[in-house]
Amino acid sequence: MNSENLIKFSIIIPNYNYGRYVGEAIESALNQDWENKEVIVVDDGSEDNSVDVIKSFGKKIKALFQKNSGQREANNRGFLESSGDVVIFLDSDDVLVPGALHKIAAVWKEGLSKVQGMMLRTDASGKSMNVIVPRLTYVPAPQAIRQWMDATFEYPTPPGSGNAWSRKFLEQIFPLDDNCDSSTDSSCIALAPYWGNVVTIQDTVVLYRTHGANDSNIASRDTNYSREIRRGLTRFFTVQRYCRKNNLTLPDRKILFRGSSLLQYRVASLRLTPSVHPLAGDNRIRALADAVMILFWPNFRSFRVRLAIAAWSAVTLVVPVSVARKLILKRYG
Repeated sequence: MNSENLIKFSIIIPNYNYGRYVGEAIESALNQDWENKEVIVVDDGSEDNSVDVIKSFGKKIKALFQKNSGQREANNRGFLESSGDVVIFLDSDDVLVPGALHKIAAVWKEGLSKVQGMMLRTDASGKSMNVIVPRLTYVPAPQAIRQWMDATFEYPTPPGSGNAWSRKFLEQIFPLDDNCDSSTDSSCIALAPYWGNVVTIQDTVVLYRTHGANDSNIASRDTNYSREIRRGLTRFFTVQRYCRKNNLTLPDRKILFRGSSLLQYRVASLRLTPSVHPLAGDNRIRALADAVMILFWPNFRSFRVRLAIAAWSAVTLVVPVSVARKLILKRYG
């Protein structure tokens, strides 16, 4: 299935008030050396110059305009209007690198839920920061990814733009409803290992722009850590709901206490905003015990990295809050 005549790509670009970036995102999609593709841009009620930028591309793209409804609804509409076998939801501040579609097609086959590639982090101007997301020292097998999900509800994955989704998979879960996270990638990433194989390529496929308006700027607000836990809970309940609907084995809630990524958010939330900590049954003593246990649960991170996470978590949980804040800022700032 590696022929251009067989694979059709749909590149869906949701946009809201990113007029300064969206043109570059669209150009990066149009400039892909792949004949059988469509570029769909959904503007979600922008109030800046986005509409003018999008309209300047004319009939080269399918442009859709709607009142502000959020990224999830923008991507729901984009997917409804698409017809590709493989779908990429490209954030409007990110950029597909030349040859990205060829790299994805080279490993594409039946039975996949997604192919995930590497993302090179850049600053607001597009200059490389020499940071690859996710950081991997080897290519994980699909079976390992499923094992990690079953054990800890986590696996190494890029955020939204670095994923190419199987249409057959997306048709099982779209349109995403209000019970899903507001960010499309959150639900899709969590559900993918349950519906098919996740194949990883170590080639860079996307430039991942980092700037002050990024949703991923975690350290900008104390409550962002509890927000990330709530998003984790939403992903978990979404997976449970779809598994129940499709007669698949449901993940057990206890795996929420085994993930090393969620552990670090738990630690930050318990120290900085304990009054709004959203994970029922959690406390500093339990988090301290879990910090020790991540050394023993199956995990995609090396033992050395898990040891560092365990040490950071333990220290941050027991020191005075003023010191904990500095440690958290050093970790996420």
